[in-house]
Amino acid sequence: MDRTIMKRSFMKYTLLNIVSSIGLSIYILADTYFIAKGMGSNGLAALNLALPVFNFLNGFGLMLGMGGGSRFSMLYCHTDRNETDGIFTNTIIAALSIAAVFELIGLFFSAPFTTMLGADENVFEMSHGYLKMILRFSPAFILNNVMICFMRNDSAPKLAMAGMLAGSLSNIILDYVFIFAMDMGMFGAALATCIAPFISMAVMSIHIITGWNAFRIRFIKPSWKTIKNILSLGSHAFVSEVSGGVVIIVFNFVIYRVLGNTGIAAYGVVANTAIVATAVFTGVSCGVQPLMCKYHGQDNDEATRYILHLALIMTGIIAAAAYSLVFFTDHSIVSIFNDSRDTQLQSVAEKGMRLYFTCMPFMGFNIVLSVYFTSHEYPGPAQMISLFRGTLFIIPLAFILAALFGITGVWLTVPVSEFLTSLAAIVMFQRFADRQWLLSRGYLLQKRKLT
Repeated sequence: MDRTIMKRSFMKYTLLNIVSSIGLSIYILADTYFIAKGMGSNGLAALNLALPVFNFLNGFGLMLGMGGGSRFSMLYCHTDRNETDGIFTNTIIAALSIAAVFELIGLFFSAPFTTMLGADENVFEMSHGYLKMILRFSPAFILNNVMICFMRNDSAPKLAMAGMLAGSLSNIILDYVFIFAMDMGMFGAALATCIAPFISMAVMSIHIITGWNAFRIRFIKPSWKTIKNILSLGSHAFVSEVSGGVVIIVFNFVIYRVLGNTGIAAYGVVANTAIVATAVFTGVSCGVQPLMCKYHGQDNDEATRYILHLALIMTGIIAAAAYSLVFFTDHSIVSIFNDSRDTQLQSVAEKGMRLYFTCMPFMGFNIVLSVYFTSHEYPGPAQMISLFRGTLFIIPLAFILAALFGITGVWLTVPVSEFLTSLAAIVMFQRFADRQWLLSRGYLLQKRKLT
């Protein structure tokens, strides 16, 4: 295939998905900004204690969306519509089933859940109010992620982006209205965030109303085999997102012991700013995923490797730009969220940004390589990358480095974890490349999945 055409497709999909993913991250960043303005450092701490729930909701949504979307894309050119509709229907069934569990937690267990996340008496009420609302609206968050992923795989990345941006813009406007104009506090911030996915899905529904969609819901019996396959293909996204939530819980615990709620607030500023950079990498990976799946479905390994090459170059450029921005403007960035002019918060967060953002080149590499493996129907290495960077390295490193170097060790935990994961990813990629080389020359009679 003409590389000029591939470059054009690559730029189209990645740029649209980068904008869309940044739009998703604005949900949290807008809350961070307005809560900091309206409720100070305790509000920031309360928000950061509730944030892991977003990771869990996004994790399930992305697992189902990316897993179902990947399978849909692989089958679309080779099977009848009944099978692809079955993929979408089973994805929706799984999404609603998982959302029901979060609904029950919100209805009956939100208070003990808030305490479990580490809220003390100073921030409990704010955290609890925010958390309860998010849990009650969990179906909207999960289904929104599913729809975005299927739209991307159904040749509608522009509309998916438009939906995300519309939802994010509504979140920003409603944050201001509810928090300041109507003085609704944390409840208002949560309500604004919960309305956003409905706005997003309303925009994306144009794709369905006009009949452009190649996926439809059919009244069929749920297939556990199909759902299991969807979960497997999207598991790396789930592990990555949920691990992020676990990491926030662990970091909140470690930092609280060192610096109290001010430390948690500083971590909230650093982590929520990093969410934007991470969203850019996620946008690149979501952009290349449909292309890699399509070329893999055509048995065009040369094209998938070329797309990987372009994606790694782009993530390297993004990582360099992100760190340069933080290095030269860290004081200004932190000041945006430090309306109370807390000098300790300012100092801790500035230092944290400079250290934390050194993880960017390794993080981008790991995220893109995970999608490459999944697009080749090798979920094992993708799952291992997500586990390494999300739990197996980062959690023990948080305690070890914090014990050795205090708060500096906490900030270095993510960079060290991502670096070690990159080394492991290179080894797994080499194994994969060796297997592909043997297959191409007929030394192996059949493909077997790496584990």
